[in-house]
Amino acid sequence: MKKKLNAINVLYPTPTVLVGAVVDGKPNFITIAHIGIVNHARPYLISISSAKAHYTNAGIKTHNAFSVNIPSEDLVVETDYAGMVSGKKTDKSELFEIFHGELENAPMIKACPINMECRLYDIYDTPTHDLFIGEIVETHADESVLTEGKVDLAKLKPLLFDMSSIKYWSVGNTVANCWKVGKRLKKVQRFRV
Repeated sequence: MKKKLNAINVLYPTPTVLVGAVVDGKPNFITIAHIGIVNHARPYLISISSAKAHYTNAGIKTHNAFSVNIPSEDLVVETDYAGMVSGKKTDKSELFEIFHGELENAPMIKACPINMECRLYDIYDTPTHDLFIGEIVETHADESVLTEGKVDLAKLKPLLFDMSSIKYWSVGNTVANCWKVGKRLKKVQRFRV
């Protein structure tokens, strides 16, 4: 029997990222776990949802650029802190060593193994949040988290966020290969008429 939980969002866990933007002339970072993939074809688009009151939003809107930095488990303290304090009251420009790619106003964090610099593509306005759609201009990766040129989750060890438990989680073991394990049913379905 199923139990009703009301209309709550249970799409967690989600990746925890640090979003970077230039606000009032300084790099600023905010922890965001409401991030998504819009598509997987050019232009590569991703989304981040940030409460309207967040300081970083103004920088994204002013400069039409932001970065998405994927921290590994060893950056949990800094990642949590960046989400606990507002850039309005705390200067977070010195929290991380930064670098820039093609987009001057999309500061990226050197300590994060994966960084994406994004050009603002669109903003979807909701009553409480700005949903920013960003076009990925370039992705940067530490070679230490790559296997055969691709990001290896076991090496990356990204932080996952769960709203239900209010905890950070880690990635577990591989369960199956996508677009392969389902073929077992195709074989079975052939015999069902």
